[in-house]
Amino acid sequence: MITQDQIKELEKKVEELSIFHQVGKALTSTLDLQEVLTLIMGKISELLKPSTWSLLLIDEKKQELHFQIAIGKNSTQIKDVRIRIGKGLVGWVAQTGEVAIINDVSEDPRFLPEIDGIIHPHIKSIVCVPLKSKERTLGVIELINCFEGTFPNEDLSMLTSLADYAAIAIENAMYVKRIQELTITDDCTNLYNSRYFNYMIDAELSRSKRYSYNFALIFFDLDRFKLVNDTHGHLCGSRLLREIGDLIKQHLRDIDTAYRYGGDEFILLLPQTSKENALLVAKRLCSLLNQTSINLEDHVTVKITASFGVAAFPVDAATKVELVRLADQAMYRVKNRTRNDVGAT
Repeated sequence: MITQDQIKELEKKVEELSIFHQVGKALTSTLDLQEVLTLIMGKISELLKPSTWSLLLIDEKKQELHFQIAIGKNSTQIKDVRIRIGKGLVGWVAQTGEVAIINDVSEDPRFLPEIDGIIHPHIKSIVCVPLKSKERTLGVIELINCFEGTFPNEDLSMLTSLADYAAIAIENAMYVKRIQELTITDDCTNLYNSRYFNYMIDAELSRSKRYSYNFALIFFDLDRFKLVNDTHGHLCGSRLLREIGDLIKQHLRDIDTAYRYGGDEFILLLPQTSKENALLVAKRLCSLLNQTSINLEDHVTVKITASFGVAAFPVDAATKVELVRLADQAMYRVKNRTRNDVGAT
């Protein structure tokens, strides 16, 4: 005869299988990372009922963790909070790739209240599980006050399995993002390519017409770039293009975008910018190039200037083709006259 405890155990197994089925279905039906992670964390919350929980992802370039999802009293205040890998319990899990289960945080030196207690001031117990793929840690799941005494092995097994699903979703999203970046990014400069420029200027034209905004284009071409290739070789020429791309990006607003238009030609798209302000930006960049020495390799440092042309919507033209043509023409007038200067229609 089946006992009540056996019935409960069977019901729990059925619930777990249902959860895995739902998560697996989500993984195969959508590439929306937030949707999959929210589903996974929701199921974890239903099963383990923590008072607060969060999912943090690793920013490998900055060696930091940031909150991708957080549910708790202070969750709305931590969207910009960053935690250094290796700092606090969450940072320790990210660094080591090991699970941490603590019954009483006051007795564990890895726990730092100013870091680990950031979204919950009253923590007794904590469970931190790494999100791992091929021995690489992608993030951390953190559950607060979800157990007393001993954390059950079956719950840990369930949690680590769901963490594996989350890691798969993250890795899938990373692959998709990389593929998307390759289709819109120039390999040499890491700026956007001309294909993406055509898409973005169409979008900006539509937005600016709808809301009666101004926007401007800055077209510029490096002066005597061929001389760099002829003197130092094409590898140095390619490095120079990349350095110019990095330099330009560092001196634009977040809403501005830079593109390699072709060869040593670049184009900048400046939303909500008047022609007068675009001219100021172009003059500032022209001056910046004049003041910058670029190291290409050992004992090879060059200075290079550029010729700039500016055109703006709607004062100069109302179509993509005409705006690009006018900015290009303004640039070539400078190129044919003096080089190293700014021109406009």
